[in-house]
Amino acid sequence: MSSRPSRSPISPAAAAALGVALCATVTATATTASAKGATVDDLLAMQRISEPAVSPDGTWVAFTVRDTDLDANKGRNDVWLATVDGSTVRRLTTHPDGDTSPAWTPDGKTLYFLSSRGGSSQVWRIAPAGGEAEQVTRLPVDVGGFRLFPDGKRLVVALEVWPETRTLAASITRDAAEAKKPVKARAYDQLLFRHWDTWEDGRYSHLFVWTPPELGGKADDARDLTPGLTTDTPSHPFGGMEEVSLSPDGKTLAYVARVGGRDLAWTTNTDVFLVDTGGKGKAVNLTAASKGYDFAPSYSPDGKSIAVTSMARAGYEADRQRITVYDLATRKPRVVTEAWDRSAGSLTWSADGKTLYTSSDDVGNHALFAIDVAVGKVTTLVGKGTNTEPRLAGDRILFARDTLRQPVELFTVARDGSDLRQVTHLNDERVKKVTWGDYEQFSFKGDKGDTVYGYVVKPAGFTGKKAPVAFLVHGGPQGSFGDHFHYRWNPQVYAGRGYGVVFIDFHGSTGYGQAFTDAIRGDWGGAPYRDLMLGLDAALAKYPWLDDQRMAALGASYGGYMINWIAGNTDRFKALVCHDGNIDERMAYFDTEELWFPEWEHGGTPWDNPAGYAEHNPIDLIKNWKTPTLIIHGGNDFRVVDTQGMGAFTALQRKGIASRFLHFPDENHWVLKPHNSKLWHDEVLGWIDRYAAGKK
Repeated sequence: MSSRPSRSPISPAAAAALGVALCATVTATATTASAKGATVDDLLAMQRISEPAVSPDGTWVAFTVRDTDLDANKGRNDVWLATVDGSTVRRLTTHPDGDTSPAWTPDGKTLYFLSSRGGSSQVWRIAPAGGEAEQVTRLPVDVGGFRLFPDGKRLVVALEVWPETRTLAASITRDAAEAKKPVKARAYDQLLFRHWDTWEDGRYSHLFVWTPPELGGKADDARDLTPGLTTDTPSHPFGGMEEVSLSPDGKTLAYVARVGGRDLAWTTNTDVFLVDTGGKGKAVNLTAASKGYDFAPSYSPDGKSIAVTSMARAGYEADRQRITVYDLATRKPRVVTEAWDRSAGSLTWSADGKTLYTSSDDVGNHALFAIDVAVGKVTTLVGKGTNTEPRLAGDRILFARDTLRQPVELFTVARDGSDLRQVTHLNDERVKKVTWGDYEQFSFKGDKGDTVYGYVVKPAGFTGKKAPVAFLVHGGPQGSFGDHFHYRWNPQVYAGRGYGVVFIDFHGSTGYGQAFTDAIRGDWGGAPYRDLMLGLDAALAKYPWLDDQRMAALGASYGGYMINWIAGNTDRFKALVCHDGNIDERMAYFDTEELWFPEWEHGGTPWDNPAGYAEHNPIDLIKNWKTPTLIIHGGNDFRVVDTQGMGAFTALQRKGIASRFLHFPDENHWVLKPHNSKLWHDEVLGWIDRYAAGKK
């Protein structure tokens, strides 16, 4: 979700049947010892597909492709086109400043997209046949996102403005005045004063209607749909354009906003608001009765209802996301998926309004589903692999798909789940050049007596010999490590280095029912830790080629916390790697920005429930630390601040334990810049090679 990309990571995987205990290896790879396994350079070479947009007639799909530009030390995005049958695939735009967010006009004759060419993010357009792109908006601020009106004539655009100025022109004047100030000090009267990796500066994203000059508008001006003076009004949309939906007639816009004043840092309550696009009346709160997160509003094709994903419990960011449909005539909600113990993702309506397509974590996978809107019946369309972003494409469903040995490509499937077809093959040749580690899913009896799942990945070019172990711990903690091609924690990079890789979806993970996810609350170092150790023991017993004398454990975010907890509870690992992990849960509460997270997880504030923060606190077990540990942290991480990493390194050094501190001043909770990623992998692999595998 947009609010917590770290604690609810986008690393889901794919599985079909709920009761599966063992998933056979996906496919055989070469078994020669000299085979080339995956490296970070292979990851950086992959073309990353996202944002599929199907043409109105269902025959074409536009999508964004990210290429790594090592010289510029960043990713470069371009818009591509493919026929839905896969017969034609071609690049549509090429520009060093990058193009994203393709959207079709209703007649299918034009593609709109966002581009930063010229130094400012604006809306551009181009004919699908190609040719020169044309700039559409010339607004004096960056366009953060856009939606085309159903008639294709106007745009809804997201712009960062000073809400008290009331007009775009006045906000621009304020921008100029602020830029001239010689003092750059910041002063705050309430939380949130910083978020994720950015200091708040008083500006908020608002939604504007932009009208083209030929219809009486101005290319450099727009009308604010969500004006407001304070955070007590629903004027500040929450999340990206995925949280914005236009009615089929274009008269009403639905958007998600957070309503609150001084409690913004400790409430999860977001609501869906409806506003007249013509500027009549005030915004209406559609989901006022819901006190948890409400996300992803989507109008039905006939415009008579809106589907929303909704969490029932306030203050909990990982509650089950039910699909709720609101009748717009009565404003009454109906929960469609009450009987489905999974959390729905983004929503796509069928043309007749009878079916909703979505995806969800499901037993170590991220599956694609069809939901009968009338009765709530759930049908699995694609179970294995990671399957996301379903889109209507004629009589088929187009979606993005990846696995542990294949980066994202576009696929289609029949609406009954049959006849899976691959549309794009951008990475086929790159994939063929790598020997991937074979993998399989396994299960064992977990800490609470129920079935827990994990994966094992064999070393690339597996010969049957004993292999050192890389034991990966996922973040969240309400997340999942599964059949997914990850660009920050890809198990294949360790398999390519000769390691057998093990990862476990411990209690607290998503995709196994809400009770399983809820189980981690107040028990961070309890059942999850025991699941991890039981799962590792089960893997060692089942796969005798795993060498229990040469093991390293690695994790980030909650996984980093767990590495610090492991350090105080066992010395079975020869090396540890802790990325952005808390060492002190008490102080971490005061360091972080979104307070609802620790308050839910630890049962209140540190002063009201100190025992909740003390029960599983790594800092209290430093006396037991003895394992060589690599500490990594980002300087712009406001979720888990870098002083937590500095504290862990200080403790290690003071105790005389082999340790190293790797600090990225230009990274947040993640390491995103290509050259930083290369260094990260070199450091991590070098550390575990030395201390776990015994390599010189």
